[in-house]
Amino acid sequence: MSYVVDNWSFDPFVLVVAVIVAVHEVGLARLARRSVPARTRRRRLRSILFYLGLALLLVAVTSPIDHWASSYFYVHMVQHLLIGFYAPILIVAGAPWLPLVHGLPVTWRRTGGRFLLLSSWSPALRRVGRVLASPWFAVLSFNAVMVCWHVPALFDAGEQHQLVHVWLMHASLFATGILFWLVVIASYPFRLKATPAFQAGAIIGTNAVMFVLAMSLSVLSSTSWYAVYAHVPGVTLSPFADQQLGAGILWVCGDFWAIPALIVVLHRAIEQEGGLADAVDRIFHRTPTNGLRGIGPTP
Repeated sequence: MSYVVDNWSFDPFVLVVAVIVAVHEVGLARLARRSVPARTRRRRLRSILFYLGLALLLVAVTSPIDHWASSYFYVHMVQHLLIGFYAPILIVAGAPWLPLVHGLPVTWRRTGGRFLLLSSWSPALRRVGRVLASPWFAVLSFNAVMVCWHVPALFDAGEQHQLVHVWLMHASLFATGILFWLVVIASYPFRLKATPAFQAGAIIGTNAVMFVLAMSLSVLSSTSWYAVYAHVPGVTLSPFADQQLGAGILWVCGDFWAIPALIVVLHRAIEQEGGLADAVDRIFHRTPTNGLRGIGPTP
């Protein structure tokens, strides 16, 4: 029980989350005054998902998970999954973007809008926005960030330097995680730009990358990769056994997000195509058969 109740810490991120929640609530209230009750209820339900995502982030950085991640690689993998996968899923599903914008003072919104649309920086910002909104960029950047931060030199640097750990490692995992899930999950006012076929490929491909990474850390290795876990006082688990356990978590927990996401994408494809066979044909880039239509004589 002490592992659960002890070693909680106060992180300045708690204050950031508190401010974000306050701004979001102000935005919800302002939008409610100009919306029909049904839309207001939908926003409130989505806000629950958003707040759960923020709560997961807080658990990842303030709970004993953060404390034990410095001693155990497998706990660090749990932390990475929370920051890069599960918290972004809930936040994107919560669609907090409009309430957050409307929660800001009007003068800030007008100033920001003029800067984005009318300043000399506008063309460059639009180009950056198009790159960030690209499904290919989202998928490739997320996988690249996940793989790169498990390169021993970069991982050790993140463990040895707190600024690198928080503002580069964790921040990049979270930011690219948001971009990745915006490809798969509808999050108003952002529209899904990728087809169900692309979304399914992104999920399967990303899960395959996590599988290869997990195999590289365990089956394809015979020693621990990370010097920071080689001599940790009070840790009885050997560094390589710890690494193998972390690889197993990375592999097995991947199915916990990949399979439900793939089911959602397949269901979406069925709705768009009108049938399971047509959806599968479309995903594999085959000419849709339209079920049994076209087979046999026309009555």
